[in-house]
Amino acid sequence: MTGKDEVAREQVRRRYADAARSVADGGCCGSAASCCEPAVGAVSAGVGTTFGSVLYETSQTDDLPSQAVLASLGCGNPTAVADLREGERVLDLGSGGGIDVLLSARRVGPRGFAYGVDMTDEMLALARANAAEACAQNVEFLKGTVEAVPLPDAAVDVVISNCVINLSTDKPAVLAEMFRVLVNGGRIGLSDVVAEDALTPAERAERGSFVGCIAGAMSRSEYLDGLAAVGFVDTSVEFTHEVAPGMHGAIIRAAKPQ
Repeated sequence: MTGKDEVAREQVRRRYADAARSVADGGCCGSAASCCEPAVGAVSAGVGTTFGSVLYETSQTDDLPSQAVLASLGCGNPTAVADLREGERVLDLGSGGGIDVLLSARRVGPRGFAYGVDMTDEMLALARANAAEACAQNVEFLKGTVEAVPLPDAAVDVVISNCVINLSTDKPAVLAEMFRVLVNGGRIGLSDVVAEDALTPAERAERGSFVGCIAGAMSRSEYLDGLAAVGFVDTSVEFTHEVAPGMHGAIIRAAKPQ
């Protein structure tokens, strides 16, 4: 990792640590001070319509701990597109306050299991407290990075992530790790910010910061090519809502061959 990459990772870590502390102290990170913030020229008038808990159905979140909902900082709802099934094992990359892990644990039931991986101690503490409040028995939150997941090969059936891969400074490593931890026939269902192919990296940076989930976004072609390069098949990137000119919240799907 270069010195520039280390600086970027530390900026992300600090921002998410601040977000976790804000929620734990009774703040409202998910709706007013999201880590994923409105970009320059964003279609939305505020965070609440492009990022955060508003992207979940109220029926999904009503009975979750309030701090898990408030700490939602993503750009989509990966649990709605991952087609989780009873008994499956799920991994959430960059699990934050735990909302997607808790929703996944509910979907896979007591015979299934949901892991969350996060590099931020403050977010891990918040997520574990939320899991305890929810009395979730089939969850575990692990400290680690999305570039080096602390799970063995073929450990899970599904990988999800919510607006985190764009924050990585080594995206090929993240894609390779997803492939490694999946069983043969496993799949991914991600939410992320993705750029239109016409936008250069410099143009993406003009629309928002790296820690604001904009400057580090891959283009649609870069995503598809990166997934194929590590072995994924049946890949797709579907734009769902615009977060800045030429930048979109997106659903990314792919499968590991049988």
